[in-house]
Amino acid sequence: MIHFSFEVPNVGSPWRDTWDRAFQVNPATISEMDLCYKYFAVTVNIAVDEVDIISSERHATLVDLALSLCHALGRILAGEDAEIGFTEDDEIIRFRVEAALVAITSSKHQWRLSVEQEELVGAFAGFLREVHSRLTENVPGLAGNPVVQRFSPEWLDSMPDR
Repeated sequence: MIHFSFEVPNVGSPWRDTWDRAFQVNPATISEMDLCYKYFAVTVNIAVDEVDIISSERHATLVDLALSLCHALGRILAGEDAEIGFTEDDEIIRFRVEAALVAITSSKHQWRLSVEQEELVGAFAGFLREVHSRLTENVPGLAGNPVVQRFSPEWLDSMPDR
């Protein structure tokens, strides 16, 4: 079983500023670089069979993670191996396509997990839909941002085998 979740920081948390500052600019024009490094920090948890691939103690910027997952999703759907990394950490999570399964490994941990490709693709797509929804509900102007549109429901629906 695959579990993807994220938590928006509470009011009063210093991480909340990464959300609040989006209201000080035109969200539709925030650059990819700024979205990936300055805005929308969250705690993230990705687990497979109760093994934390990404611990809920880790903070990440939501758009950076979403773009990494989009890239990985496209490669996996094409039958290619993929990986995701983190700006603030040197860990690399690798996804190796092995027929109908995907093996997941970490550059920092000794675990090796296998999941059905269809289940992983569904989990990625569901997480990306939730990210897009939460971002555009919290900051409606983001719906017009070309970077955020790269993981919109319309983009997901246009993916092969989706």
